[in-house]
Amino acid sequence: MGNQISELVKKAKKKLSETANRMKLDKSVINGFFIMGDQISRGEELVKKAEKKLNGWGIFGSKYHDAADLLYKAVDRFKLAKSWDRVGAVYVKLASCHLKLDQKHEASHSYDIVADYYKMTKNLTEAISCLEKAAHILLDIGRLNATTGHYQEIAKLYEHENDLELAIVYYQKTVDLFQSMDLTSSANQYRQKIAEYSAKVGKFQRSIVMFEEIATYSIRNNLLKYGVRGHLLNAGICQLCKGDVIAISNAFERYQIVDTTFSGTRECKLLMGLAAAIDKRDVAEFTSCLKEYDSTIKQDEWRTPVLLKMKEALKA
Repeated sequence: MGNQISELVKKAKKKLSETANRMKLDKSVINGFFIMGDQISRGEELVKKAEKKLNGWGIFGSKYHDAADLLYKAVDRFKLAKSWDRVGAVYVKLASCHLKLDQKHEASHSYDIVADYYKMTKNLTEAISCLEKAAHILLDIGRLNATTGHYQEIAKLYEHENDLELAIVYYQKTVDLFQSMDLTSSANQYRQKIAEYSAKVGKFQRSIVMFEEIATYSIRNNLLKYGVRGHLLNAGICQLCKGDVIAISNAFERYQIVDTTFSGTRECKLLMGLAAAIDKRDVAEFTSCLKEYDSTIKQDEWRTPVLLKMKEALKA
């Protein structure tokens, strides 16, 4: 089979060289093309040999070791040919070999490499699938920190695809793992993301829960106390977006329990002013409250579009 492929390559090379001479093409381009073709054909031969090993008989996992050696050689060939899809496909086979040999760390690493190559070729669906498999293996062997890194990467890929609901799913998995390790500060970084994205997709109750959880934790930490009023403001804005007057009233009471100084803050004054303006359907008063607050404290990137939406809804 190998001799037949070599003969075909030689004939094609001769024919293309003749064409190149007629068209006055650069011979280095032609040689480069055939070098890549040679590497691909050699790589595919190695993959076939590996598959033959896997389908054959072996003792104590020897066939998986032998197949893996052949597959690593095939990877090198495909890399030289810059055939990234083939590189990814071979690493998937390598991951399977490592799992058969109970080499879970190596299997996870293989899936990570595949994901990187799929990202290079913009195949994000396959990249996410491989990252999920790697995360599952790492979780199984108790590598929780490494697993959170994979969940974060998957969430970012979904962000890139503008699929915020699925990004939220993986940020929630990140939060749950950090919380299981008692790393609440790390968990809160991703609670913040969940809260912000939930509001963007209209899931305001989920945002409220997250912002309030962050505030409740932060009030007990001297380094984070100053940010509590901002988290409560964000939770209050989400309450206003829901338009439930009773819930807003209860929220003000609850926030005063979380932070006893909240009633005297600019953030509380803003919330109460906005609530009053919404109750009266007064766009001018709503705008005035925002201007007064903005004159001393600039609104953050998440808050501004949410408040603008509220204002447009009030106009309507």
